[in-house]
Amino acid sequence: MRSTRPRFLRSGLVSALTGLTALGALLFAAPGAQAADTPLRDLAAAKGKLIGSAVNPAKLTGTYGDIAGREFNTVTPDNAMKWESVEPSRGTYNWGPADQVVAFAAAHGQQVRGHTLVWHSQNPGWLANGSWTPAQLSTILQDHIAAEAGRYKGRIAAWDVVNEPFNEDGTYRSSIWYNGLGQDYIANALTWARAADPSAELYINDYNVEGVNAKSTALYNLVRSLKQRGVPIDGVGLQAHLILGQVPATLQQNIQRFADLGVDVAITELDVRMQLPSTSAKLTQQAADYKAVADACVAVARCVGVTVWGFTDSDSWVPDVFSGYGAATPYDEAFAPKPAYHAIAGSLGGTTTPPDPGTGCTAAYSVVNQWNSGFTGQVRISCAGAALSSWKATWTFGAGQTLTQAWNADCTQSGAAVTCTNASYNGTVPDGGSVTFGFNASWNGSNPVPVVTLGRTP
Repeated sequence: MRSTRPRFLRSGLVSALTGLTALGALLFAAPGAQAADTPLRDLAAAKGKLIGSAVNPAKLTGTYGDIAGREFNTVTPDNAMKWESVEPSRGTYNWGPADQVVAFAAAHGQQVRGHTLVWHSQNPGWLANGSWTPAQLSTILQDHIAAEAGRYKGRIAAWDVVNEPFNEDGTYRSSIWYNGLGQDYIANALTWARAADPSAELYINDYNVEGVNAKSTALYNLVRSLKQRGVPIDGVGLQAHLILGQVPATLQQNIQRFADLGVDVAITELDVRMQLPSTSAKLTQQAADYKAVADACVAVARCVGVTVWGFTDSDSWVPDVFSGYGAATPYDEAFAPKPAYHAIAGSLGGTTTPPDPGTGCTAAYSVVNQWNSGFTGQVRISCAGAALSSWKATWTFGAGQTLTQAWNADCTQSGAAVTCTNASYNGTVPDGGSVTFGFNASWNGSNPVPVVTLGRTP
């Protein structure tokens, strides 16, 4: 590596959520829905690797924030550092969302992966629709890189400096940058990024370059040429937006050939989409795919780690872009860890408590609304691998919370113990399906999240 920065920061557990931090939908479930016995970030750190996720700064609270802080030792802002977000008008900057991510990472002992300084997409209208001479365009690009990379100097571990420069056949992508400045816009951007933040690792990032093919070979040739010319280039990002069952057989070989050039490699945007609905068989295949990617990275010393592009299906970009596809991430929409999560943990050397093979069903408790004296809660029961009939969910309130109303379930409370059984119309949870029930309750002082145990009524 060019810099002396360690590849990972010291990892550690965030404290258990108590009081008002339980406002979000924190997942605790039946034994089948437990996360790994050791957080992913600690497993990864023990192997000298990073494990990360793209995160939405607006959601870094409650369950979402708890998982993001507990499980990952690096985070990537999903859209908050892209050009249209940070420089919506020329010379006028909006740093708020990006600052949120950087602050969150600092509070949780995490690295930040900056994404992205130069891209053909998500550029503001003033830039995309302007008429620029090459000299003007070059100045705009240099100024933007200096402003953004300079603002976070010393706080960003790695930058995806140039994003997606190639077409599928290995030719350069037509873009405002290539058309206006030629292929040397890449070398210039890297050089300007180094000047703005000398300590950050500088990457070129692209998709469909995971295996050995025309596109990845073009990227390989570019990186080799840049190094020969003395242009600062520290790493290559393989996005890894994959389709179920289609992990390239040459993934590890491809990672190794880039490493042999003397650069680091990172899996930067991993997800594995499937045609919906999700089934047990598809989730099993997805887990195998995630494990194959993680295994390939673990096997190559200069593969610094794996970042997933969002860790929960509720925050995934896939359904909005690929009609009929989804369920692409390691956590389901209710924040329950899927088989893919356990496969990653296993690849990193961890022991896990995977879904109970007898039921394959989990229960996720969340607080969906809270006010001074009360709150609305929800429990979602999900099954994958088998159906569940005549279900029962039980938990113990830890701070004097009292049920006042329930719907879609018959709920009773005795002291602190709560028991909810299915209503007459929703007693069966099908394989691949879910049932949700809700309740209102009172609270005073704190509202810690209970552990839910899922079972069957006699």
